[in-house]
Amino acid sequence: MVKRYLIDSSAVSKYLEERFPETGLQFMDDLFGQESLISVITQIELLSWNPADRDLENKVATFVEDSVVPELSEEIVLETIRLRRKHKIKTPDAIIAATALVYGRTVVTDNERDFDNIKGPKWINPTRL
Repeated sequence: MVKRYLIDSSAVSKYLEERFPETGLQFMDDLFGQESLISVITQIELLSWNPADRDLENKVATFVEDSVVPELSEEIVLETIRLRRKHKIKTPDAIIAATALVYGRTVVTDNERDFDNIKGPKWINPTRL
């Protein structure tokens, strides 16, 4: 069975800035060659990012344009509410986790602490591969 992933903004920015170790960069290279699914929160965070490097800004815009961004469906909203009530997490993190749960995806992030207390979605950190 092929693993499917939902990519968090922190993983995208670190990858595009080549700040992962070699094994993490290779994992992300392989991942970027497949379907990229991101949450609406990741789309907002990435397109709000204003890097000094114009080339990096263009890479981010291209990545977002090439990614699948599911709408904030009723199912994702209800799962977000459940996660926030149960785990007392920030709304953006709950939306990302809820999107991963609804779509059956593993979250790719280097911000483990954002998802550490949430039971349900699996996550992987390219820094630790």
